[in-house]
Parts: sequence; structure tokens; C-alpha cells
Amino acid sequence: MGNFHHPDISWEDHTTRYMQSRRFLQNIDDNFLMKMVEEPMRRSMLLDLVLTNEEGIIEDVKVRGSRSCSDCEMVEFRILCGGSRAISRITASDFRRANFNLFKELLRGIPWVRALEGGGVQEIWSLLKHPFLHAQDLCIPLSKKSSKGDVEVKPPASSAKV
Repeated sequence: MGNFHHPDISWEDHTTRYMQSRRFLQNIDDNFLMKMVEEPMRRSMLLDLVLTNEEGIIEDVKVRGSRSCSDCEMVEFRILCGGSRAISRITASDFRRANFNLFKELLRGIPWVRALEGGGVQEIWSLLKHPFLHAQDLCIPLSKKSSKGDVEVKPPASSAKV
């Protein structure tokens, strides 16, 4: 939480005019952070932020009046701990349980030389995307990780042999 001072950010459409603010928004996205303050605090600008990467841990966010000698508003909120917060489930590839031998075998079937000749990056990705993602689905299981620390493993989409 704090005063991040990016007055050019439009929080409604997630845009900005300046590179530094664009990098700030990109960092928020890259770290899966959620903005918890919705009310403008200074001259109708949202500068003071409370950010979190866990749903349900912050609640009752309120913008209060300012201190007598400052143009800053005070932000009040509650941080929940223990069993009262929401459980957030995230699915991630479980590379420790991956079948890399099958993955390599499936990728060997891709005509790499022909696929990489003469095309641009987008064209090459269009050719390789489906076989690569299909091999990933077959060989790398997913696990659901919750905020409570338990892990539920989901097997690969299929255990097909090559």
C-alpha cells in the first residue's frame, strides 16, 4: 500500500500516457495484483493504492478525511487472517510430475525446418502453437494450489502413447 503517484493512469480502461506508468501497470498485471481502493483521494485522482494478490484478504476499504496539514486522504481497511478469508484456487503446470520423454517425442514430430523457414514470428507461432500446446496438455499435469496450502493434482489430459 502507499502513494504510487501515477496521476495519468486511467483505472477504468487500464491505460496511461507515460512509459513509467505503463511499466507500473505491467508490474501490477505480472504479479496478479488487485487494486482495492476505488475512490479518488486527491483532486479526483487515485494515487494512494492498496494492492493484494489474494482475494478476500482485504475488506472494508474506506477513504477517510485528511489530516489538517496535508492534502492526502487517509485510507482505512481491514486485513483478514485465519479462517475468515476466501479460498482462491490457482491452477499451475506441475513440471515435477511431467513426462518429458513423451513431450520430447511428440515435439520431434513437428517439421521444425519447414515450420521455421521464411515466416514471421506470428506465422511460425500459428504453425507450432497447436502441436506444442497439445503436447503440453498430454505430458504436463496441472495442480490446483489453494491459499490454504493444500495441493490437488490433476493428471494430464490424456495418457496417449506415441
